[in-house]
Amino acid sequence: MRTLLFTGPGGAGTTTVAAAAAVRAAGAGERVVLVTGQEPPPGVHVDGLAVVRADARAGLERLWARWGAELAATAPDLTLPPATSVVPLPGAPELALLAALGRAADGDPDLVVLDAGPLEAATALVGLPGALRWWLDQALPTRLRMLGAVRTAAVRAGTLRRGPADVALAAVPELEAWLDRLDLADPSATEVRVVAVPRPGAAAALRRATTALAVHGQSPAGVLARVLPEPPADAGGWWRARAAEQEAALAALAAVAGVVTVPESAEAPRDTVALAALLPDLPGPAAGPSPAAPERVEGGWRLTLPLPFAERADVGLTRWEDDLVLTAAGTRRSLRLDALLRRCVVTSGSLAEPATARARLEVGFAADPQQWPADLLAAQQTDAADEGGTP
Repeated sequence: MRTLLFTGPGGAGTTTVAAAAAVRAAGAGERVVLVTGQEPPPGVHVDGLAVVRADARAGLERLWARWGAELAATAPDLTLPPATSVVPLPGAPELALLAALGRAADGDPDLVVLDAGPLEAATALVGLPGALRWWLDQALPTRLRMLGAVRTAAVRAGTLRRGPADVALAAVPELEAWLDRLDLADPSATEVRVVAVPRPGAAAALRRATTALAVHGQSPAGVLARVLPEPPADAGGWWRARAAEQEAALAALAAVAGVVTVPESAEAPRDTVALAALLPDLPGPAAGPSPAAPERVEGGWRLTLPLPFAERADVGLTRWEDDLVLTAAGTRRSLRLDALLRRCVVTSGSLAEPATARARLEVGFAADPQQWPADLLAAQQTDAADEGGTP
């Protein structure tokens, strides 16, 4: 299953463009699901295209109706509100989109078109599966999972009464299986397209979004710029000034990612034909960033993390147990180190070529004497000395 994710600032027409992409793909014979949190435009009801609407309130009510009933059965003295009285938490719209995406994946379509909303919400959505896995690991580390398995076996054997903790434990495997189906942070499976209006500030917003997506291992495959139609022959000063502003903004956007123009029209598309005509054929995505892998250097190893357009003052890096915690452009990711780097200490960290498309975070590592056997540590130090040309 491929996923085509559309995002853009409010008013850019992201929902309409996503619907147009879904209609075109269905017209080409693909089995397509359009996932959106908004009311889709007219014309999306065509053969081969299904629409899944993400509704945070309704989704929470369904979830509470299921798990709330189980909690109430295990704790009869606990008074729980009905599903119709549950108040959604912050972040519920993103969770609803993830749930809708999971439902779409169950049908094994050829393509899922995801209307991910504004840039900040889309970045949060891309990072949400990883964040949920991180919280699961913190709440249920290996030792607690082992105890939970023992408790579950005792409940099934009838030697222990089922309690609220057992309800929570039963939900974990289902949640993890659901998260395993979501690969929004993988550029080979999810293609990100940004819808933009070429006005002053659009390129700056795209650069920041590119940095934020890179924190999670993603990158924009291109920009769909909603441009003015061809000017009339008697175009006045306003039109000429606006066209000049647009050309300057398009050039700035093109310096960040490839641009495809989508002409504006006097009215919104009203049917399938108008929707399909709105969007041209999109070029295939460029190669996404390669997964981070350690590189052997003098004295140890170096891990390089692409962070295009990142600024030094905006980047933070910490080490916590087996993870590197990276912060940039208002978002954060906990990156699990491989088996080699877990047995190393961080020796350096620097942002190379900041504020450019080639900006990258370079993190240095050296063997931790407390975690390396003496003979391997000695061999590693000898190899490092040989590579450095010292006797």
